[in-house]
Amino acid sequence: MMHAHMFKESAARSRVCPMCGIPADSQYFDESKVAAAPAVGREVLLAHFELPPQYCGVLEYFAQFTDAYGKDPSRIHTPGLQWLILVNKRPLYPYTNVDRILNPWGNGSFQVSIRLDENSTVEFLARRISDNAPEVTSVGGRIIGRYWYNAAYGDVV
Repeated sequence: MMHAHMFKESAARSRVCPMCGIPADSQYFDESKVAAAPAVGREVLLAHFELPPQYCGVLEYFAQFTDAYGKDPSRIHTPGLQWLILVNKRPLYPYTNVDRILNPWGNGSFQVSIRLDENSTVEFLARRISDNAPEVTSVGGRIIGRYWYNAAYGDVV
């Protein structure tokens, strides 16, 4: 005879992907923006997503763009520009001091798998710290991930 708690655990396991453990009812987020490059000492918000209360998730991809890179794919260095991924206003390790294009927008980017705690806010920004690359006049950023209800708060009705 199956005990009630064993049935609940078995049911909970069946609602997750057997490969990654992410709940089968997870939802996607995909936020992006292309904007004028910021002035020296300023930053521009390129992507923003807030997980709902009682939801956690995973950041799966991010992508970057500059018009200089768009004209010449060898221009991966972005001197004077700093790329920031923030979670709850804190820099996300290992992307804490990025000064080049790691994941070019439009060419397929490397997947990341960074856990996002319940109710997190993810932001992707470009900051101009000097005028070493005045030819960069536009920047873009994109974040993609998944989020789901945290079962620690009880069953979804």
